[in-house]
Amino acid sequence: MTERSHSPEHPIRVFLLDDHEVVRRGVHDLLDSEPDISVVGEAGTSEEALVRGPALRPDVAVLDIRLPDSDGITVCRELRSKMPDLACLMLTSFDDDDALLDAIMAGAAGYVLKQIKGTDLVGAVRTVAAGQSLLDPATTTRLMSTLRGPDEVTAPQDDRLVGLTERERGILALIGEGLTNRQIGKQLYLSEKTVKNHISRLLAKLGVERRIQAAVIAAHFESDQPR
Repeated sequence: MTERSHSPEHPIRVFLLDDHEVVRRGVHDLLDSEPDISVVGEAGTSEEALVRGPALRPDVAVLDIRLPDSDGITVCRELRSKMPDLACLMLTSFDDDDALLDAIMAGAAGYVLKQIKGTDLVGAVRTVAAGQSLLDPATTTRLMSTLRGPDEVTAPQDDRLVGLTERERGILALIGEGLTNRQIGKQLYLSEKTVKNHISRLLAKLGVERRIQAAVIAAHFESDQPR
């Protein structure tokens, strides 16, 4: 993903998906009133979103999770398969850990409740458009019980970390902070491909398959460290 900057001359292009017209209109008006954000299109069903979205080339897609014909998580996954640089911001009425986990695995960059303040939603769009994540370590930690059994969650992680190199430990810590491969590479002066190779090796050493599982281990390990 290339570094993107936005301004009134080159605004953040936003696509909206929500089955409630009143909600769409409200979010549209809120975002479109900002000088550096432009709502380029919207849809009320997943079918419409999958047809219109790719043609409009948005930077950010704000997606409702619950839809009459499918769900926003599936739309996120399919849109990102066509537009890997697309940042998907999941918008939902429900604080649902299972949906949050599914959204993370689909590649969503953020997950916010519809009760969010308007100014915070605008900030969330700008955050994900800049390539940052709204999935914080506290949220990741809350998902431990979803990813692992309770006994495994409370087990010490030290044994898993012994086999990691210093470089891999550093990368694991940055994964725990929610950084993307590009952001990790920029911070450590490594190419994205090198970061990806390091992550593949450290996942194998940790005995996990998912990046989010590594983030859970990182968050748990960090919480065990002396202050």
